[in-house]
Amino acid sequence: MKNKSLVNLALYIMAIGMSIFLLFFVIGCTWIGYEVKNQCQRAQRVYDGDCVEALIAQLDDENQTYRNRNDAVWALGQFGDSRSLPVLQKYYTGNIPDREPLDLTLSQYELKKAVNLASGGTNIAATIWRLMIKEY
Repeated sequence: MKNKSLVNLALYIMAIGMSIFLLFFVIGCTWIGYEVKNQCQRAQRVYDGDCVEALIAQLDDENQTYRNRNDAVWALGQFGDSRSLPVLQKYYTGNIPDREPLDLTLSQYELKKAVNLASGGTNIAATIWRLMIKEY
């Protein structure tokens, strides 16, 4: 009888833990999706084309701040669209320093992740936010 109640307690705690994990995962995916949407809209105010094309133009525009260009790299990685691969590879050197000030340089760490995702890497969060935000 005591073992059965311990098993039930353990299952109850695991169920609560999984529910909390799923809640945070969905919140995180939604947050990422809305941030990608915001980055897209900002780029489209300045550049022509769909989201990916506008973000590519933002990344390639040396008149933009490094912060804005790094934001474009991150958003392009979230899209995982192969059209962005050539421009991402153009800036990726493969030399990732320990620390990168996002206002002073293009982030090689973010470029590496974006190249991986644009090359067909898996991004479960992007799959989820695309389902939740129907515009993409």
